[in-house]
Amino acid sequence: MIDSRLAAQRRAMRTLPLDRGLQKTSTYIVPCFLFVELVIMAGTVLLAYYFEYTDTFPVHIQGFFCFDKSYSKPYPGPEDNSKAPPVLVYSLVTAIPTVTILIGEVTSFFVKTEGAQEKTIVTADCCYFNPLLRRIVRFLGVYSFGLFTTTIFANAGQVVTGNQTPHFLSACKPNYTALGCQSPLQYIAEHRACTGNPYVVASARKSFPSKDAALSFYSAIYTVMYVTLVFRTKGTRLTKPTICLVLLSLAVLVGVVRVTEHRNHWNDVLAGFVTGGAIAAFLVSCVINNFQPTHAALPTPPPPQRSEPSVGVPLLSLPRVESPLEKLSGLQAPGLPYSEIT
Repeated sequence: MIDSRLAAQRRAMRTLPLDRGLQKTSTYIVPCFLFVELVIMAGTVLLAYYFEYTDTFPVHIQGFFCFDKSYSKPYPGPEDNSKAPPVLVYSLVTAIPTVTILIGEVTSFFVKTEGAQEKTIVTADCCYFNPLLRRIVRFLGVYSFGLFTTTIFANAGQVVTGNQTPHFLSACKPNYTALGCQSPLQYIAEHRACTGNPYVVASARKSFPSKDAALSFYSAIYTVMYVTLVFRTKGTRLTKPTICLVLLSLAVLVGVVRVTEHRNHWNDVLAGFVTGGAIAAFLVSCVINNFQPTHAALPTPPPPQRSEPSVGVPLLSLPRVESPLEKLSGLQAPGLPYSEIT
């Protein structure tokens, strides 16, 4: 009887709809998104704007040594004349991860079975988030947040340190005669030592860390981790490494261009790589849990219940012992005297 009950429970578990088992009820996702995440995102964008386009945070003014060869490289011109201009770098760091995530999520959505996808119930049974839309918004939202965060970290480092670029003295154009420079060991700490364009001089004081290197490496690491962790199709043993190496090579190329054009030092570029890579690794591993879906656990069957023995029924069947009188009565045939048997 117990076996029949277990078989019935297993048949009932097989007939349960998988979609219902994978539904997730959450009444806080919309309020948290509207009043917490959007507020944090808006504050991050606003802070990045103030660092980038305003003088709210003045650059720390460092001094320099007279005739210092480390800062005497020729002026390379405006940023737009670079082989890796900011417009191209910002376009690539925005377009490449967005296209990669869109292609990966759409492909994964149509390849997966219906039971293997996640669904979120926002309020009771009225509001649903499509799993495809939910994952795209989550991954691109975290990427955008990290992009602005990387910009803030890079700009904050440049403002706080005030390290000069390799072409600082060419942009500063100091009057060595008026400053009394007679020896390369003489240190100049005057704030009005530069006679060049103030905007160009201020830009030449923002070198550590390299913002372009940080953004390019952040974008590359985030996309590489997405491709490595999400693309699990057979036959991608060479495709995934090729895509990852191309993305990393583009990021490194941006840093090499910054150094060869005398816009940053090597330590500025390496610091930018570390900043962008650390932010990308933290967001992927700790915030979005390595791009893994959150599945709801299927209901487990109840443990089988033991049937209690009825009252009066012995738990153990003991062997029957016959007495000598019973053996004797069994051997005695009915109607025969005892003397005839013996």
